[in-house]
Amino acid sequence: QVQLVESGGGLVQTGGSLRISCEASGHTGDMYSMAWFRQVPGKEREFVAAVSGAGKIYFTDSLKGRFTISRETGEATVFLHMSSLGPEDTAVYYCATHCASLGTEPDCHYWGRGTQVTVSS
Repeated sequence: QVQLVESGGGLVQTGGSLRISCEASGHTGDMYSMAWFRQVPGKEREFVAAVSGAGKIYFTDSLKGRFTISRETGEATVFLHMSSLGPEDTAVYYCATHCASLGTEPDCHYWGRGTQVTVSS
């Protein structure tokens, strides 16, 4: 019953910024984790960032400082703010929820279909 819909992806030039969002629906409770992952063709899915049900923030070390995750209170929406973008950031960005092991290796149960982010050189 849980559904996730990502939006806000698009084309941005190197050095630019972009904000993508994820709307969740169908949850039975209001305390749950939400996370962002990204994937490029031929490569493994990569964890980006997450926020736990208690509000704790997690980032992959290589992206810390450029990306920011936030949750919109009152609505089941989470944002990923990206800055200083480069071609290496080009990927399909996926939203996920009901995640375990956020402090080690995140494992999420529900996934969205993804939104494409393309950074031009």
